[in-house]
Amino acid sequence: MLVYLGRRLNLLVITLFILCAGSFALAFLFPGDPLTNLSGLANPDEQLRQQLMHKYALDQGFFASLWQYFQLIFAGDWGISMRSGSSVFEEVTRTLPASIELSVYAMVLSLFIGLPLGIFSGLSHRKALDRGILSFSLIGYSVPVFWLALLMILVFALKLGVLPMSDRVSLLYDVPLNTGFVLLDILQSDMEHREAALQNAFAHLILPTLSLTVFTCSLIVRLTRRSVINVMDSDYIKAAYAKGMSRSEVVWQHGLKNALIPIMPQLVMQFTLLMTNAMIVEVIFSWPGIGEWMIQAIYQRDFPSIRGGMLAVSVVVVSFTISMDVLLKLLYPLSKRQLHAQV
Repeated sequence: MLVYLGRRLNLLVITLFILCAGSFALAFLFPGDPLTNLSGLANPDEQLRQQLMHKYALDQGFFASLWQYFQLIFAGDWGISMRSGSSVFEEVTRTLPASIELSVYAMVLSLFIGLPLGIFSGLSHRKALDRGILSFSLIGYSVPVFWLALLMILVFALKLGVLPMSDRVSLLYDVPLNTGFVLLDILQSDMEHREAALQNAFAHLILPTLSLTVFTCSLIVRLTRRSVINVMDSDYIKAAYAKGMSRSEVVWQHGLKNALIPIMPQLVMQFTLLMTNAMIVEVIFSWPGIGEWMIQAIYQRDFPSIRGGMLAVSVVVVSFTISMDVLLKLLYPLSKRQLHAQV
């Protein structure tokens, strides 16, 4: 186990190094002056330019400037946004929690719906229930996320008027954003009309969360269904029936446990795909997350913000993937080659 943890830690360090190096290279690949792309300060005078050259060690060679860039990144100096004049790191830390919050809620809802549907579909293989659930998952997998989000806005916000179509909470409520997670901040605050603000925040979450849930839930249904079918056709399940065990005993004591263990890594990895889709949904619902923030930066050619946003999202995805891989290894220490029925 220690060897495995060491390998994953080594992989994390190497991957983060490559990401930071790629972020540094973007400053030279973007149009314009690399010094401006690094600092966010356009048209500096000669004195300021010399100070920035010394700050980023651009006058000391490539490797020296790369090492200096690493130090600035870990110190939280990601440059200045050309659009707002604020620190890129501060804007990333302000917008990233909104994206993570939306992704977490959609992932929880997808698991809550997708796992039972996949189990029922697998246990009803080639029956009417299986065909119905499989058809639902196929439709949900095929529908583009952005089209579904626009359709939900048209129906529930514009036609019926029962749900809000943008932002995280109404402007009537002044929520102090301490953690960046709006529901948690409302619960921790002592603001007036806290219950009403909480209900309003839930209402704002419904449409973007459902838009993300449909696609991810469809994937989870298909993964779970296939795993349940494979397990229920295995020899040890037939042996359990031969012992005289009832169907419910076989399913609960042997089937589900062995069906869920192999797909746990795949289920966890859906979160990274969810983060990518969330960045699209944020633009449609004007959700103030890092995806919407980066789109605005792209429109206005704010290269320091684009570079910082890409680095932040990449670090979150890689760190989450490797952390969940380690966690699953601790919970289920059997490797894929050694994986066998859990009795």
